[in-house]
Amino acid sequence: MTTTESSNVRAPHPVNRRHALHAGAALALAGALPSLSRAQSAWPTKSVRFVVPFAPGGSSEIIARSTAVELSKTLGQNVFVDNKPGAAGNIAMSEVARAEDQHTLILGHIGTLAVNPYIFDKLPWSPKDFKPVSLLAKVPSLYVVNADLPVKNLRELIAHAKRNPGKLSYGSAGNGSAGHLAFEYLKMASEVFMLHVPYKGTGPMLTDLISGRVDASAIGAAAIIPFIKSGKVRCIATGSAQRLPQLPDVPTVAEQGFPGFEMTQWYGMLAPANMAQAHIDKLSAETMKAVRAPESQRRLSGDAAEAIGGTPEQFAQFIAAEQARWKKVIARAQIKPD
Repeated sequence: MTTTESSNVRAPHPVNRRHALHAGAALALAGALPSLSRAQSAWPTKSVRFVVPFAPGGSSEIIARSTAVELSKTLGQNVFVDNKPGAAGNIAMSEVARAEDQHTLILGHIGTLAVNPYIFDKLPWSPKDFKPVSLLAKVPSLYVVNADLPVKNLRELIAHAKRNPGKLSYGSAGNGSAGHLAFEYLKMASEVFMLHVPYKGTGPMLTDLISGRVDASAIGAAAIIPFIKSGKVRCIATGSAQRLPQLPDVPTVAEQGFPGFEMTQWYGMLAPANMAQAHIDKLSAETMKAVRAPESQRRLSGDAAEAIGGTPEQFAQFIAAEQARWKKVIARAQIKPD
């Protein structure tokens, strides 16, 4: 080759090399996308722990177990309920907030989400530590008394309490619990005083209610209806807007002189904030199916619970509205932690 010929041969242009590199990277990424998609859709890859921040025996456990049963069918992995009570739910909330295994969830509740942020000066967790997944169910609060207390309805309880100032007590699952809120809400509406006795969970409180150590309580329908039907406690009013099909002879609080009164407990699913959004989206869709499945509907309606479901955005909006509502009640009732 002559010098002239050699000078006419050009090396490949740098831009062309960059194009080739970009094209190769694009092809490699395209090849990787199916495997990434499969990895995301494969979640969960092991059993899922669904933490309930309260003791066994209450509405929270009933709702959680019903949801877990249906999710186990659709997620392809076992979903198991783990009760972890203590400190008004803060022990469990704090633990799950730090979970990094992508397979730990927690039951959100009116007490932990709409009460604790306003009764504790400092929480060991922050609402920002969690992502809402879905609202699961609502349960009306039922106002019940010990079967030997000489009252048949809400009006008689109020009259009896006013005739015996400071002598009647009501129990709850703990300070800031749904039952505590429900009874304080009733006390505010009726202008009656009854001493609050907090317990560590619905189960131990029920034991003392049945035995007569406390006189009354407000409990989620799912947990208390069996005891009402067996005659161990007497239901004097429901916090629902309408009478319950399960207790058609029991009038609502509103019917007994307090128009517009309504008190329901609610339960939802939360995930740690570090959970991948793809997992949140999948879990939300499957949870909606789970709570609306015929078998789940049957179980929940049998306990007077209303299955809800919904998107993470809807649940986030609902939580914000409930926080605004109960912040006012807490301030007026001066509810403080144990």
